Amino acid sequence: MKALVFAAGLGERMRPLTDTTPKPLLEAGGQPLIAWHLERLAATGVRDVVVNTSWLASQFPERLGDGSRWGLRIHYSYEGETPLETGGGMLHALPLLGDAPFIAVNGDVWCDFDFARLPREPDGDAHLVLVDNPGHHPAGDFVLAADGRVHSEHAGGTRLTFAGIGVYRPSLLDAWRDVIGEAPGADRTPPRFKLAPLLRAAMVRGAASGEHHRGPWTDVGTPQRLHALSRQVTSGS
Repeated sequence: MKALVFAAGLGERMRPLTDTTPKPLLEAGGQPLIAWHLERLAATGVRDVVVNTSWLASQFPERLGDGSRWGLRIHYSYEGETPLETGGGMLHALPLLGDAPFIAVNGDVWCDFDFARLPREPDGDAHLVLVDNPGHHPAGDFVLAADGRVHSEHAGGTRLTFAGIGVYRPSLLDAWRDVIGEAPGADRTPPRFKLAPLLRAAMVRGAASGEHHRGPWTDVGTPQRLHALSRQVTSGS
């Protein structure tokens, strides 16, 4: 199984730290955020990882190399000076990911989730990892029903926050133009669009499953959260 790490964002909320360093390369606990993902992916048996890049893109191969230190082969998917968002970035990376289901993870989150738990053949087009709602996002994102299906609206389950970790079939992107419509950026070459509308469309047709991870998870969206995470990881608490 291959994996995609989203690392192309501008990191605007993290400035001034991201003026000179891409957010996934900011350090927590003595190593870049993205390195925690690479370690866990390698431990799961993943050997090929695609890292999409845009802002300060040259720093990724400088810091990560070819991935051999983790037993990985890293492939870089450069999106140009303007990031393509999550949906556009995934579409742009598909030639490197192939036709089989793949793992995708946001490069700016930290989590102790064991990637080995993820299904290699999801029952549908997407399988999402959800976590308890953090204080800065109390309303959550999606509902995990008792049957393991994920819904965008209430369906007799708990509303949780998307962890930025999932398994996807390339078929999730088959009808992206029909779902995205004339959203800004969709007519660009390559197209720029978010993944969330495609996930919601999959939920409507019952093609999205999920699981609830109850362990530590941090969306590193501000310098304060990065500092708190670094203290947490260093102390082991």
